[in-house]
Amino acid sequence: MTPTVLHLRPLQHRDAPALAGWGRDELFCRHVGWAATSSAALHDFWVRQVEDPPTGLIRLAVENADGGVVGYVDLHGSNPGEKELGFVIGPSRRWGAGLGRRAAEAGLTYGFKELGLDCIWAEAPAANTASVRILRSLQMQETGEGGPGVFLGEDSHYLHFRTKRADWTGSRER
Repeated sequence: MTPTVLHLRPLQHRDAPALAGWGRDELFCRHVGWAATSSAALHDFWVRQVEDPPTGLIRLAVENADGGVVGYVDLHGSNPGEKELGFVIGPSRRWGAGLGRRAAEAGLTYGFKELGLDCIWAEAPAANTASVRILRSLQMQETGEGGPGVFLGEDSHYLHFRTKRADWTGSRER
């Protein structure tokens, strides 16, 4: 089976209905920490993300070969040459198919090749074993523990990961 091809692109107004629709997925919302809110409020939130994104945040739609939005990747931070990677796949019925790993990998590639970053870091609650597994599979270096956190109601702590452009391009040049 051929893996689904994913592309990153800037968020667009047409993405708001799909992204807002994920708010109806209770399992998804619990995992990503979204509070219960109306579809209209979520739609408005996503429109604002397109029109006036927060300072220092690059949020890119993750699009499959059919043009459907299956997630988003964040590269966030104000330090020149360094950003934090985040990634989300939705709704939950899409989980377990390798999309999260491919989205995170695309985010790293975009950060290093398109933005010219020197370093990308990420963090995930230790209890979020899927995200931790993805970050480890990308051979990001685990750099230690952060502060406390909660995941699915379970007390946890954050694990920190980091990779540098020289390490990334050296092991993944295509």
